[in-house]
Amino acid sequence: MARPQRDDELELDVDSLAFGGLGVSRNDGFVVFSTDTAPGDRVRVRVRKARRRWAEADLIEVVAPGPARVVPPCPYVPACGGCRLQHVAYAATLEAKRAHIADHLQRIGHLEGIEVRSVDPAVAQFGYRNKMEYSAAPGTDGALRLGFHRRGRWDEVVDIDACLLATAAGNAARETVRAWAQELGIPPYDQRAQTGMLRHVVVREGIATGELLVTVVTAPGAEALVDELIGPMCAAHPNLVGLLHAVNDGVSETTQGLPTRVLWGRDHFFEEILGVRLALSSQSFFQTNSQMTGHLYTRVAEAAGLDGSQVVYDLFCGVGSIGLTVAAHAREVIGVEIMPEAAADAARNAAANGVTRYRVLTGDVGRVVREQRESLPTADVAIVDPPRGGLSGRAIRRVLDLEPAVLVYVSCHPATFAENAAKFVLAGYDLEYVQPVDMFPNTPHVEAVARFVRDPTRVAEVRAAADAAASADRGTRPAGPPPPSDQ
Repeated sequence: MARPQRDDELELDVDSLAFGGLGVSRNDGFVVFSTDTAPGDRVRVRVRKARRRWAEADLIEVVAPGPARVVPPCPYVPACGGCRLQHVAYAATLEAKRAHIADHLQRIGHLEGIEVRSVDPAVAQFGYRNKMEYSAAPGTDGALRLGFHRRGRWDEVVDIDACLLATAAGNAARETVRAWAQELGIPPYDQRAQTGMLRHVVVREGIATGELLVTVVTAPGAEALVDELIGPMCAAHPNLVGLLHAVNDGVSETTQGLPTRVLWGRDHFFEEILGVRLALSSQSFFQTNSQMTGHLYTRVAEAAGLDGSQVVYDLFCGVGSIGLTVAAHAREVIGVEIMPEAAADAARNAAANGVTRYRVLTGDVGRVVREQRESLPTADVAIVDPPRGGLSGRAIRRVLDLEPAVLVYVSCHPATFAENAAKFVLAGYDLEYVQPVDMFPNTPHVEAVARFVRDPTRVAEVRAAADAAASADRGTRPAGPPPPSDQ
């Protein structure tokens, strides 16, 4: 294949799915990534971006559908940027996610022969999200659009009547806010002009408890208007436990870290996972699929090999959800969290659930471990659940300082997990297996639980090599400054 140029039209056979959901086609070493395509498809595409060895292209036509292609049930596909895999059969998406993890471990981590197990399928492919963030923007006629950003656009929103990933209660809450805004003539925020009032609607739910917490995000000056939402929300949603108003006076499209007031009710809701009742605020991080979170945490406990005798360190523990759900199977769980608010939530959640085998330490993991090492028990198991960026080199060193016999890593991004896994293996840990869990059906994202086991012999070899290198380095350094020059 001659190297294509921008706007070239190509007819290709799609072999597989790349991480991110793009179809992959290969010809004579040249790779084309195409949107909205499925394995086995014969497609016609138009090149959008061309590089020396690869190109990105947009789908023009499916010439012949492959066996993995299905009709998306959502009318907003492919305009909406939310779901990327509704056009692919579910079984094919599960295998693609497993393959992505294995490929990243081999290609990025240079780890061969790792057991990557079949992906645990989700309980439900739709209606599973307990948190939805809707954006507001004006349409071409200036009318309110409330939904999700159009794929590839930061300034345009696809108006949504019903999102298939949201629950019925979540969809209904959004529509109540829409009706309020339309009735009062509240203008949506225009990101280009930086004018308007309504910016976001955030809906959070306790799937097990049925509780609903809604946050409306506006530009400054909407206080009196937002107060008018209390009546309609309370009347339409008897499961509402809190209505909040956040103000964003900046350019950035964010819903985090904003000044927030409680309009009605309380600033948190409750969710129950594996018998543990968790209080979650509007800003708290929590898995977005409550139905699968219990399953994920069960996989964590299995990977930890808990039998009631181990001391478990839940590092970067947040509100304590993982540590509290595994505490019944451990001798003691010690959570460490740098954010005081999250650490306080974890302590309150432990007390509220009567979990006596749990305590939380506030501060940086490295400093806490170093300063309290004499008073802390030896770590049998360490659990880490980092964000998409993975663990920094410093955070990895802090985990290694604990010297846990077993390390359980909960990953939400195959590439950063592969980078981190390679460093743990180099430090003397064996990566025994990876168990993927599908927390995010119809999207390319995948969660995974990995079990690492410390090999004392290899750890000793690594330390001996490091000590020898450091000694050699000291031997080659000059003893002092050079003598003064005669010149």
